[in-house]
Amino acid sequence: MDSMRDRFAPAVTRLLDEDPRVAVVLAEIGVDGFGEALRRHPDRVVNVGIREQLLVGAAAGMALTGLRPVVHTFASFLVERPFEQVKLDLGHQGVGAVLVSAAASFDWPAGGYTHMAPGDVALLDTLDGWTVHVPGHPDEAETLVRHAVAAGDDKVYVRLSLQSNARGLPVDGERLRTVREGRSGVVVAVGPMLDAVLDATEGLDVTVLYATTVRPFDAAGLRHATAAAGTDVVLVEPYLAGTSTAAANDALADVPHRVLGLGVGRAELRRYGRIDEHVAAHGLDARSLRARIGRFAGAGGAVPAGA
Repeated sequence: MDSMRDRFAPAVTRLLDEDPRVAVVLAEIGVDGFGEALRRHPDRVVNVGIREQLLVGAAAGMALTGLRPVVHTFASFLVERPFEQVKLDLGHQGVGAVLVSAAASFDWPAGGYTHMAPGDVALLDTLDGWTVHVPGHPDEAETLVRHAVAAGDDKVYVRLSLQSNARGLPVDGERLRTVREGRSGVVVAVGPMLDAVLDATEGLDVTVLYATTVRPFDAAGLRHATAAAGTDVVLVEPYLAGTSTAAANDALADVPHRVLGLGVGRAELRRYGRIDEHVAAHGLDARSLRARIGRFAGAGGAVPAGA
């Protein structure tokens, strides 16, 4: 199966053909995938080299001229290293772009911590007005990239990963999707965490919601699910644990509730290892998730909605 990133360059190449506003800005990484696009549209495909601050600054300049820039590199070089440019060149100037990352939290363990970005979504959460998509399958990634490019002049982050669910689901870029219904709590699985969550909750009387768009957070969807399943909520995210707990708490602010945020821990794991070893070390494999969700559910039982 193609990876999300394998599908990204062909999809954006087609968008370059279809829409004269679309431009692509790269920082060396991913250039090979845009060879044909560069030949067809040399004025709208730009490689700035290994200068990530310029990557975002150039995209903002393009946006100021009316273009819709799609900006791509590894997450640590796209969100963390040029964060001041993301904050000022895009946010302060009031222009939009589509930031599309690769490598995710620990997708390339051999690259070490410089190539890991488990805090990317949490960092963007300090800024106003960002839409954040976290696809869980290459089909969803292609759909959400198209949504992002078509989103006027909005600021959008699309988080691609080598981790993937076995099959894609229809996604609309807005709402939580109900995958399984129960009456003893709600588990929200974000992007590539869905398969592990479904395995972990097999036989448990819980509702499983699937999120591929985490900002804006679908508060109405969560509230609707908790009306039947109770207001014990577990969030399972493929990035920094607790990133969306505030959003869930805000959604349920007027009812008694409990929220458990599971995700990548803050401790740096310095042995490079493999992706699956990092997943297990952070407690995000199905076996660990079942134990952690079970302990939470057993600590008090689901809180009835409106109690």
